[in-house]
Amino acid sequence: MQPHPNNDLRKFPSEQGKGLAGTIIIHVALLLLLVFFAFSVPPPPEMEEGIMVNFGTDETGLGMVEPSPPAVQKETTPPPPSAAAVKTNEEPLLTQTTEDAPEVKKVDPEAEKKKLEKIEADKKLREERETEKIRKTQEETERKRIEAEQQRQVDIMNRTKNALANSKNAGTNSTSEGIAGGPGNQGVQNGSVDSKLRGPGGGLGDNGISYVLQGRGIQKLTTPKYDYQGEGIVVVEVSVDQQGKVVQAVPGKSGSTTLDEYLLKVAKDAALEAQFDVKQDAPAIQKGTITYNFILK
Repeated sequence: MQPHPNNDLRKFPSEQGKGLAGTIIIHVALLLLLVFFAFSVPPPPEMEEGIMVNFGTDETGLGMVEPSPPAVQKETTPPPPSAAAVKTNEEPLLTQTTEDAPEVKKVDPEAEKKKLEKIEADKKLREERETEKIRKTQEETERKRIEAEQQRQVDIMNRTKNALANSKNAGTNSTSEGIAGGPGNQGVQNGSVDSKLRGPGGGLGDNGISYVLQGRGIQKLTTPKYDYQGEGIVVVEVSVDQQGKVVQAVPGKSGSTTLDEYLLKVAKDAALEAQFDVKQDAPAIQKGTITYNFILK
């Protein structure tokens, strides 16, 4: 039996296989060529020879004989420092084996409380002093205003009295008026020239005291006790009950020529000791004045 003819043809490679094999062979050959020729290191270029130039130190010169080079000076180096000098110059190295911890101050609650209380007390004291200073300034301003107003009223009254007295006594040469006897114009400074009520003593009296209380006589009129280099007139407004006792005294009323605190005080004290006549049909509180004339001694 003869073999099938197609079996022999299968043993030969196909055209596609031939083409793949040829492509692989060509690429391998190109790779080898690149490795051996394209990737090789080119030899270094030959060194070019330069032009020799004569040795010298200047740009100019003359002659054919090369001068000898200058003598080389040997450098001198300082000798190394001795071990003793090194030890002397070296500063001792300070070392510390232990580290001091920061000191924490303990706060005493009681001391802190006292400190705060003192600060608060000082603040309060400053405020009180400032308030007192303002009060005194206001009082001084008010005192000066009252003094100026009272002086103005006194001047007006004096001018009015002088005008009335001059008109009433026109054509006479009288220099005295009153019932107490002696020279002077009996009465009080803030009284009326038409009034017949006169305090005892004439003028401001020999003792410098007079009073005005409608329909009431005086039983006790205390002289102020003072030893003071000041002068002026102090008018005290008094409130008197039916028994004749002074229950209230306010110094510095209209007609006063001074607002000296000391003179006002002693005048008030003396007025409170005054005693007037008892009068059952008088008002429960009757007001009048006591005038004190303080003269330099």
